[in-house]
Amino acid sequence: MTIKDIARLSGCGVATVSRVLNNHPDVSEKTRCKVMAVVEEHGFQPNNNAKHLKQQVGTGIAILVKGSQNMLFADLVERIQVLLRDNDRDATVYYLDEDANEVTNAIQLCRERKPVGILFLGGNLEYFRASFRHVKVPCVLLTNSARELDFENLSSLTTNDEAAAFQAIDYLAGRGHRKIGVLGGNWSSSQISYRRLQGCQRAFEQWGLSFDLERQTEPSRYSMADAYEAAKRLLERCPELTAIFAMSDVMAIGVIRALRDLGKRVPEDISVMGYDGISIARYSVPRLTTICQDTRQLAEQGVKVLLDSIEGEGRPVHKVVPFRMLDGESVAQCVNKVERGRSK
Repeated sequence: MTIKDIARLSGCGVATVSRVLNNHPDVSEKTRCKVMAVVEEHGFQPNNNAKHLKQQVGTGIAILVKGSQNMLFADLVERIQVLLRDNDRDATVYYLDEDANEVTNAIQLCRERKPVGILFLGGNLEYFRASFRHVKVPCVLLTNSARELDFENLSSLTTNDEAAAFQAIDYLAGRGHRKIGVLGGNWSSSQISYRRLQGCQRAFEQWGLSFDLERQTEPSRYSMADAYEAAKRLLERCPELTAIFAMSDVMAIGVIRALRDLGKRVPEDISVMGYDGISIARYSVPRLTTICQDTRQLAEQGVKVLLDSIEGEGRPVHKVVPFRMLDGESVAQCVNKVERGRSK
């Protein structure tokens, strides 16, 4: 008798049976009783030698997370772990500094831990170009596109960052804002923030608005603390701003705190818009207006693509996951608006 036989006789999934046999806590008592009744009736004995051998050759999946304060990634990690557990896969999460080289870390992991697959949450394409050829296991990059790299063992899923950032600036301009600051990210062409900046520039052009890259932008790491300081620098240099677009919700919350400490009200004195759609943004004061990335689709499709690749099914997959706007309370109509229409 095998685990598949127990699954068939108990009416449960193979992954559920495996969790029962391995004493995982996330199984209902009713389900556990059904499975164990079949086990006892047929005298099933797990093959511990086979299990030990399987562990020796490596069954785990590594999740490499760029940055420890990115709450979008925290949401993705939680969803991914549940999905992998449901597919009877062990996963280990490794947190890296957001400026670290994730590919060299992956190479070291492959040498020391021998994972059967790797999920990258965030990534610098230049690092992949330089040394990803040394990674031989199936991999999926989430939140950045690896389509142009053309590696046989690397798939990717991402949001259309340029289109999403365009919509953010379009939304602010549509509410009369003409002096808009852009905060956050690294402007390297291999980073997602660069594509978001391109989307911003395109929106400014379409509205016929001036955009001084030196004055109206301020780089920042993806953290509240860094965004707090960056917002102060940006406002000191460009005090006429009526709105700030932050390239993550975490940054936007740091910006709001900085504005409050500068004696400015959000959105009465200055509007703030975020990017990501993390849960905390719905509970901030004021509730954040933001671009919402679909973490459910990113996680579900990313895990499916990785598991299919591990099983040797299909070629690399590169997908764009839809985004949507979430109206909140952090953007107001600008009272000093000029012409309403867009430039032709």
